[in-house]
Amino acid sequence: MERLNLRPEGAAAVDEYLQYRRIVGDDDGGKLFTPEEYEEYKKKVLPMRLQNRLYVSWRSPTNIDCKLVGPETPCFCLHRYKQHKTDFEEIPKERPIYLPCRVSNCQCKSYHYVPKNGSQPIRCRCKHFSDEHSEVPGYPCKKCSKCSGFHSSFTCGCGQPTYAHETIVETKEERLALGKPVGQDVPYAAMGGLTGFSSLAEGYMRLDNSGIGALPADLLESPVTNMDHPFLKAYSPPGPSQLTAGSSNMTRQVAQLKSSEEDDMAYFERQYQERLKNERIAKAMKKTQDSAPSKSKHP
Repeated sequence: MERLNLRPEGAAAVDEYLQYRRIVGDDDGGKLFTPEEYEEYKKKVLPMRLQNRLYVSWRSPTNIDCKLVGPETPCFCLHRYKQHKTDFEEIPKERPIYLPCRVSNCQCKSYHYVPKNGSQPIRCRCKHFSDEHSEVPGYPCKKCSKCSGFHSSFTCGCGQPTYAHETIVETKEERLALGKPVGQDVPYAAMGGLTGFSSLAEGYMRLDNSGIGALPADLLESPVTNMDHPFLKAYSPPGPSQLTAGSSNMTRQVAQLKSSEEDDMAYFERQYQERLKNERIAKAMKKTQDSAPSKSKHP
């Protein structure tokens, strides 16, 4: 494996180019803007993006955003989200909001997400793959005449079929009204529904609010209750009433921990000897209880 070493000024140039590409996207037509053109572009586009960002998600009937669309997420037309119209000087009043593809000769009228089965396209009920259907609204099959339009029963991780989901385009206000995260305002092109790293996970796997930000300090510092995860209950600091009862449990937990000086065999041997010791103690206690004279019952 070759390692690329850059001088500080070279690394700074790479960072500047990546920043440029995230902001400009494909709007330069493949030819880099001059510094003057770049500044003019930012003056025109950045305020528009910060005020009129559109959030795109693939939503289940149970209101889960199973997929949050980002710049590289493919559309049914096989072009990526960043290749569709995503910037608006004024947000349309009509719903749904259409995001047509900007690639020449593509007939896609609006961005439409379709999932994949691993890395493979999913099949329609006509048995043909999604990429064998037209990008024209209705998505008729190119391989057969009996298919009236793409309709897949492929099941999402949320348990709902593909045909029950819907590609949603919504504003920041509409999303906040539904109690969904919007993240931070960013100047980058075609961010869609991405608001953080967790936005890349599927909806049923997402453990937080899709990158809405750090949890509030009062929540992190709140006492652990019976409703919390067992790990938190096991390792949380004991309260005053738990100090005596929990001391033996804590001692046992600490004794079971592997020290840095031990190798694996020594650790497992210690655990085995500890178990034999506990078994001997338990047998001795049982033998003592069995040999103790039972109390006679008086009529």
